[in-house]
Amino acid sequence: MNHLIQVQSHRTLVMWALDCAKQPLEQFEAKYPDERRPRVCLELCEEWAKGLIKMPMAQKAILASHAVAKEIDDREYGALSQAIGHAGATVHVETHALGLPIYELTAIVNKYGIDDFSEPVREKIIYYYNRLLYWHENTDKHEREWAVFLLDEHKHNSD
Repeated sequence: MNHLIQVQSHRTLVMWALDCAKQPLEQFEAKYPDERRPRVCLELCEEWAKGLIKMPMAQKAILASHAVAKEIDDREYGALSQAIGHAGATVHVETHALGLPIYELTAIVNKYGIDDFSEPVREKIIYYYNRLLYWHENTDKHEREWAVFLLDEHKHNSD
């Protein structure tokens, strides 16, 4: 899967990460319904990817999602908030896309324990792979706005 990630366009990885972050966000909010920072992170990063806001506003939201992990005494759900933060940060740099599965898979291991995580992790990896294949085929078929820096794959300006 790492190779498949490496050959994707930045836009495809943004679509994949923001899409895949919906499940950990749903899980997180089921336990912490009053904690809005992970949701705000995804919402603002979606706006950033569309060019509707600038990096500093999105970056503040990303850091706030990461801060949740330090503030709650919950390794599983802290890892979910980290996964969400990395999904949002994919808008800035495509390599952050790897943070989403790393942290979400960590949350799964924390949930199921060292003896029982194998099957849920395998299922999640298959899910990531299938979603990445979907976005590989469909990113440019979706009519949506893109920030200028995401339209030019060779330019690395994150404004």
